This record gives sequence, structure tokens and C-alpha cells, in this order.
Amino acid sequence: MKDLLLTNMPMSQEQNERIQATVQQERKRLLQFIRKRVKNVADAEDILQDVFYQFTEYLRLGSQVDSITSWLFAVTRNRITDWFRKKRETTFSEHVQERDGEESFFLAELLSDTAASADMPMLRKLMLESIMEAIEELPEEQRTVFLQHEVEGKSFKEMSADMGVSVNTLLSRKRYAVLYLRERLADLYQELSDR
Repeated sequence: MKDLLLTNMPMSQEQNERIQATVQQERKRLLQFIRKRVKNVADAEDILQDVFYQFTEYLRLGSQVDSITSWLFAVTRNRITDWFRKKRETTFSEHVQERDGEESFFLAELLSDTAASADMPMLRKLMLESIMEAIEELPEEQRTVFLQHEVEGKSFKEMSADMGVSVNTLLSRKRYAVLYLRERLADLYQELSDR
């Protein structure tokens, strides 16, 4: 962890020692605080890493922290909140559609290779063309968010920083895109599921 915190950052020896001492002193308490809210150990460790990274960056910029412990716990609470928001983000393929009282996966089933019929390559080509056509019909802002999240795997936080748009706005754009695509591709899905 020390290597991660101290790489590629021009810091004084005093700053390095302060960071190392803080990490050693606060690590256990912060991790316990996170683990009470986030059950997965790996996720909790990731959140802790983010907190210490932000702390390192904050000090590197020459910012002063009156109460390091209070500051760390405030940042930790924010990171946990961000983590829960991210967990609520769903990909298009995770959305389900209800038909005849049963839920079924939408895009995942649409693109799966469940049928071994001879016409499957042609059907897959038609499906992909229909999906791309529907995506092209989206307003540019919705299309951009949808493609960056679904295809490029960018987080809403990354997109927010790149575009200068709030995470909530991006989430809303993605939601509208998904709703439109589900409706637009419902007939195709029904046709394929009837085969």
C-alpha cells in the first residue's frame, strides 16, 4: 500500500512520513467503519484505497487538514455513498422485461447463442443491426452515455469528470436510453422468443 501511495508524487520526506503514520494509525478503524456498511472485503479494501489515495492527493496539493481523523471519516462516508450509487448502476443487459407474468433478461437473451439452428448467424446479424439502428435513434447525449457505459465500460464518475456533467444527469440520460431501447426492441425480442 505504501508503494501505491508514494509513487509518481513529488512530496517531501515530511509529507511521506505523515501519510505513512496516518495510514498505519487509521487503517484498521477506517476498514472496520467501511466493513459495517460494505460486506464484501475486496470492495471495502478498494474503498479504503480510494480514501487514502484522496488523502495523499490532498496533502500533495499542499492542502491543510485540521483534524485528519474527521476528514478521513468524512471522505470515507462519501466513498461508501459513491460505492452504493455505483452498485445501483445497472447495465442494459441486466434489465429485465416481464412477459406473461415472467421476468426474462432482455439483451442478454437477445444476443445469446442458445439456438444452434443453421440460420442463427443471419439472425444474430439482423439482431445486431436492429440494436445498432435503435442506438443511433437515441438523442446524442443519451447515446453517448449509453455507449460509454455499456461498450467502453466507463463509470458514471469518469464520464462526469470528462464531460463536466453531474453523475445524476448522466444516470438519467442512461435510464431514458435504456427505456427507449427496451421499448424499441420489444417486438424483435418477442419475435425471437417465439421461434
